Amino acid sequence: MKNKKKIWPVLRDYLLILAGAVLQAISLRIFLLPAKLASGGVTGTSMLINHFTGWPIGTMVLIGNIPLFLLGWRFLGGKRFATKTAVAVVVYALCVDIFALFLPANGLTDDIVLNSLYGAVVSGIGYGLVYRGQGTSGGSDILARILNNWRNISVSQSYLMVDGLVILTAGFVFGPKQALYALITLYVSGIVAETTMEGSSVVRTAMIVTSQPEQVAGQIMEVMSRGVTMLSGKGAYSGEERCILYCVVIRSEVAQLKSIIHEIDPQAFMVIGQAHEALGEGFKPLTRGSN
Repeated sequence: MKNKKKIWPVLRDYLLILAGAVLQAISLRIFLLPAKLASGGVTGTSMLINHFTGWPIGTMVLIGNIPLFLLGWRFLGGKRFATKTAVAVVVYALCVDIFALFLPANGLTDDIVLNSLYGAVVSGIGYGLVYRGQGTSGGSDILARILNNWRNISVSQSYLMVDGLVILTAGFVFGPKQALYALITLYVSGIVAETTMEGSSVVRTAMIVTSQPEQVAGQIMEVMSRGVTMLSGKGAYSGEERCILYCVVIRSEVAQLKSIIHEIDPQAFMVIGQAHEALGEGFKPLTRGSN
C-alpha cells in the first residue's frame, strides 16, 4: 500500500505531462500552423525556419530546447526538472512531426479567429496539464516558469514577456494580422493554462470590523460553517482597541455573509477581497500537488 501511494503521484504527473504534450501538438497542427500563428518561443521560431527551409518543426524544437534545457536544469530543480521536461519536449516534438503524416495540413477551418481561439484553448489546456504534472513544455515555458518562480510573475504575463519578440518577428514574415492574432492566442492560452493548472479556485476574503465580533463570528460559524479568525487591531483616529474578523468564503456565499453582518451590526465595516486559492479545512486539501 505504501509503495502504491509513492508510485501513484509520480505516475499521475507523467500521465498529465503526456496528455498535455499531445494536446499542444494537436493544437499546433490543427489550428496554429494552418493559420500561420507563431505563438512564440522555440515552436514559433521553428515555424519561421520551417517556412523558409521546410525543415521538420518537431526536430527543430528538440534542437532549440537544448540550451533552454540546461538553463532549466540550473534554476528549476535539477534532475527532477530535467526528466519531466525531457519527456514533455520529446513527446511534443515527436507528435508534431508524426501528426503531420495524417492530420489535415489545412486544419479544420480557414477562419483565423476560430483557429486563434481554439488553438489557444487546446494549447492552454496542454500547458496547464504539463504544469500540473510539475513539469514544463520546454522552450519559453522554461523562461516563463523561471520568471514565475523567481519574480512571482503570472504565467500569462511571463508568456507575453518571453514570446513577444518571436511574435513580432513572425509579423514581418506572415503579416501583421497573423501577429495580432498570435498575441491573442498567446494571452488566452496563458489564462487557460492557469485555469487548468489551478482550477476555478478563486475565493473571497472578508475583513470585518464590528462592535459585536462574538455574535457575528458565531453566526458565520453556525449558519455558514466557515471558520473565523479574530485579529487584534487599533483605530488610528480613535485609538480604540478593536477586534477584526477574518474569514474566507466562496463567491456564492458573499451575499449570505453580508446579510448576516447587516442583521447583527448594520454599522459594521467590511472589506471583500479576492484570494488566489484557499487550501485547508473547508476548501481544497493541502497536498503535494497543490499549486
